[in-house]
Amino acid sequence: MGRSKWWQVLAAIMAFSLLAAACGDSGSSSDEGAGTGGEEASSTTVAVVQDGGSVLDTVINRGKLVCGVSGSAVAFSETQADGTITGFDADYCRAVAAAVLGDAEAVEFVALSASERFTAVQTGKVDVLIRNTTWTQSRDSDVGMDFGPTTYYDGQQLMARASDGFSSDSTIADIDGAVVCVNAGTTTEKNITEAAAAAGVTIDLKTFEESDPVYDGLIDGSCDIATTDGSGLVGRKVKQQPADEEWVIFPSTPISKEPLGPTYLQNDSKWADVINWTVYATIIFDEKGITSANADDMKANPPDGEIERLLGGEGELQTAMGLSADAFYNVVKQVGNYDEIYSRNLNPVGLFRDGSQNARASEGGLMYAPPAR
Repeated sequence: MGRSKWWQVLAAIMAFSLLAAACGDSGSSSDEGAGTGGEEASSTTVAVVQDGGSVLDTVINRGKLVCGVSGSAVAFSETQADGTITGFDADYCRAVAAAVLGDAEAVEFVALSASERFTAVQTGKVDVLIRNTTWTQSRDSDVGMDFGPTTYYDGQQLMARASDGFSSDSTIADIDGAVVCVNAGTTTEKNITEAAAAAGVTIDLKTFEESDPVYDGLIDGSCDIATTDGSGLVGRKVKQQPADEEWVIFPSTPISKEPLGPTYLQNDSKWADVINWTVYATIIFDEKGITSANADDMKANPPDGEIERLLGGEGELQTAMGLSADAFYNVVKQVGNYDEIYSRNLNPVGLFRDGSQNARASEGGLMYAPPAR
């Protein structure tokens, strides 16, 4: 066989092999069900994209965003009796849907346990994960995730019964011999193990796949201490503390840094830009006082060039990102700015921005966005 003919045959074999591999991968999705109370994504909602495409294209073609949440995180993503999902994280799912599809309600929520969440992103079961997930080095490298801007700065604390002698002044040194309950496969589990070792105390660590058993244990006495991000403890205290008990949260200085935000498939910069700038737009609108109530007036009479661009006016950059010019106008009009999203979901459980890391940078916090220009 001549050299030319040989290369033609070899090329055909390679092309067939690549096609077969692509066909084998195209239907890959997790077979695990959603966590309790959530709406499970169907087998058709797969975000894996071939041939260098982006999840953005998949979402637009599908006409729906598939967003992974907890479904049981008080004030962040809670499954209601009617099956709807409410909360801070859920509203950021809606913000992405508003930016991409022009409709904040074009979202399918998938409730995921801590152990399911990253596989759901990797396999394309969800387009984005907005599920009180901490940005860490290992997750950003070994696990293969990419992270968007931090939407909530948190830190791990502990919660126990005051009747057992604990108070807000208690420290890790006070938990020697305690049964500590925590979600399995989380940074929370690793943090409390390392903190106890550093303090020279021994704990009996019990892990659970779902969050509810942790707090059920605090109620029935099988757990002495529950531990997770401080915001999660505050929410559970408000919702589940028995009338005849007092739960206390300690230590006053959290034992870890827990920057929480959107998580998505690695190396898809087009999709990353959309997620990132949806978050940044809500922060800039908050900085500039653009709200769902005044968005129409501000669009008609923008106070400055940055707001004019973000609301889809002259010099807008949204179309260059593959979105409509009014993508971020849809976000603020339908979902709100950062402060609106925060206040309606987190203030009711006692989480306020004033004096916290989640305050505006101009007010001593860490909330700050790069310029939209």
